[in-house]
Amino acid sequence: MKHFENEKEEGAKSIEYIEIKHFNAPELDVYARLTEAQLLNKDHPEDGLFIAESPKVIGRALEGGYQPVSVLVEKKQMLEDAETIEILRKCGNIPVYTAEFEVLTKLTGFKLTRGMLCAMKRKNLPKLQDICSGCKRIAVLENVMNPTNVGAIFRSAAALHMDAVILTPGCSNPLYRRASRVSMGTVFQIPWTFVDNSFVWPDDGMACLRKMGFKTVAMALKEDSVNIDDPDLMKEEKLAVILGTEGDGLADATLAKCDYTVMIPMSHGVDSLNVAAASAVAFWELGKNSSTYQKNEEKE
Repeated sequence: MKHFENEKEEGAKSIEYIEIKHFNAPELDVYARLTEAQLLNKDHPEDGLFIAESPKVIGRALEGGYQPVSVLVEKKQMLEDAETIEILRKCGNIPVYTAEFEVLTKLTGFKLTRGMLCAMKRKNLPKLQDICSGCKRIAVLENVMNPTNVGAIFRSAAALHMDAVILTPGCSNPLYRRASRVSMGTVFQIPWTFVDNSFVWPDDGMACLRKMGFKTVAMALKEDSVNIDDPDLMKEEKLAVILGTEGDGLADATLAKCDYTVMIPMSHGVDSLNVAAASAVAFWELGKNSSTYQKNEEKE
């Protein structure tokens, strides 16, 4: 065990670290060799982990109450970067592994992490009914499988006044490395959960939303669609905005059960938007009556 002290900070405490010399070191297994499925650990979810990338994302995870297990950081960054040093201090007494850049670049995607990774414990997910209590605008993702799209949708949901995000079991997990990185850590800032396996989607799930007072809005290009700024739609107190999988969109059974089918007017012969881009437009227009939006208005 080694330590360094950041002499530039008055009264700074030393940070102990373990230096990794070889890529095949067992300490790197959780970062380099475990798959997302192994980290998720469905058979023993209480032991589930995820990897947060970059000081900003790790910081937002810590603020969201997630517990760190270990940190892997480029040696130069640990010695010189003030933001990284601050995050290390917030992580508390956990193993801090460090290595030279040449070792860490063997990790897939390390150049995108701003030199820092953190293994963290997953939390137990809340129930659908609990997470939607008090919400006026929620996003529902149906089988969105691309983690980049999931991360981008979360970033839009957090920024554009959604109160929560609900995912069906076919969706990519928001805590996958790519999803949380693309979201810029907003997966730790906005409440979310998966539709419980005891619910059949869309039948039971949409019935539950309706029982809680939500009108359901399908984002789809259909002949009976209304414009996204339809006056009747905007008057609804509680809306669940449902977005479908890449390519095929929403299932026919879901469309049949929705209260509204909404389309975004387009030009130049374009017939559709990527689901992440469509989410940003929908959340901005439909989120103006959300709890989050009203709180922001009150602050101003």
